Amino acid sequence: MSTAQTNTRSNRMSVGDFAREYGVLVIIGVLLIGLSLISENFLTARNLLNILNQSAPLAIIACALTLVIIGGGFDLSTGAIFGVASVSAGWIAINVDPYLAIFAGPLIGLLLGAVNGIIITGFGVHSFLVTLATSLVYRGIAILVTDGSLIPVRIAEFSWLGRGRIGMVNIAVIVLLAFMVIFMILLNRTTFGRRVYAVGGNEEAAILSGIRTNLVKIMTFSLCGMAAGLAGVIAVSRISMAEPQAGTGMEFEAIAAVILGGTSIMGGAGAVWRSVAGVLLMALINNGFNILNVNPFFKDLTTGVIIVIAVALAASGSRRR
Repeated sequence: MSTAQTNTRSNRMSVGDFAREYGVLVIIGVLLIGLSLISENFLTARNLLNILNQSAPLAIIACALTLVIIGGGFDLSTGAIFGVASVSAGWIAINVDPYLAIFAGPLIGLLLGAVNGIIITGFGVHSFLVTLATSLVYRGIAILVTDGSLIPVRIAEFSWLGRGRIGMVNIAVIVLLAFMVIFMILLNRTTFGRRVYAVGGNEEAAILSGIRTNLVKIMTFSLCGMAAGLAGVIAVSRISMAEPQAGTGMEFEAIAAVILGGTSIMGGAGAVWRSVAGVLLMALINNGFNILNVNPFFKDLTTGVIIVIAVALAASGSRRR
């Protein structure tokens, strides 16, 4: 192979790597410019903060789901855990203590996520099948807790998490930013984070190097459950209503956001900040189509096409590695 051909191939690889690393930011930038030209009310602090606030629960889940997918797993139960944590927090806020309810939601999510991890590692069943099954079980638990009814939660000591503000910024947005920073540090600056990458990249090699891969998997699913629980509490405190069907379909939105952010569905590669960017991209697409008053079908079509492209880029990168 000639030097020119080698350089051309390297340049192509560099373009592909750039697309995987920063493509989501490029698309977000294009959308920001385009929507700003279309609507003068779009690029305002109030509207942008509102988009962030509405996206906070999903982005929190996406942060933790990134660790699961990097570690070679898949979690289809986050929406159901969101629902269980929502109704449990609502019930505890009314019948026990509103402040306890805020902590109970993430704790319940942590326990349900740990159950996922223990079943997956204990029985050696693929995470896709296990979390699909447990999502049905968890959704049933949510219905049992509420007897299929809504739970009004109009308590100021509870609603501050979802409705409170510091200046113009919602507390939920601050929680999201703090959560994102913590998970970025956890993934990139700790031994645990390096082990997550190792398990997802090559589990057999990780086992040979002495990594307790089952424990790493259990921890990633536990953290993902905790994130879903926290997101559920934020959602309930925002709308002052807990419902057993809350979070339906949220697991697919979270997975789509993580994939849009360039995290490889084959494991071993990804970043938390890019998953949050993926959530914001989906929110901007939704906001843009609402501004344009376009048929919602085209919103789903556009999002689907972008996801397919993201998956193709991730798959091509994995083959080259």
